[in-house]
Amino acid sequence: MRAGTHRRLRRGDVEAILRPALTRDQLRSLWLHRAVAGRLVEAPNTVTAKAEANLQRLRQVHPAGMGAVWLGHWRATLDGGVETVLDALTSRTPHAVELRQNSPFAGVLPEADRLAVLAAFASYWRSEHAA
Repeated sequence: MRAGTHRRLRRGDVEAILRPALTRDQLRSLWLHRAVAGRLVEAPNTVTAKAEANLQRLRQVHPAGMGAVWLGHWRATLDGGVETVLDALTSRTPHAVELRQNSPFAGVLPEADRLAVLAAFASYWRSEHAA
């Protein structure tokens, strides 16, 4: 829309670009990674050591292809330090969403905590998408 010589954008359109809608699986992954972020804040050395070990193992399993590309992105993210990792774990940007699909943070959350996050997410999803 134009107003004189200025182009006007609807706020909703700008917000949709800045904060794209996530699929159910992407949102569930975000919830799990937010829980990982909580662990990272509590014990950064322990969590990053687990991610480093997982990353090393995953890079041996996936030495080529797109998996290797995303693991390379994780390498750079981990090298960037705790703040960079926290951003990747909690961001809604398309890059972070894709990055989390190849996460080296398996095993960081105890199984009971992982299941609690999944149950909370399922409850949230049902309440948000009730017919």
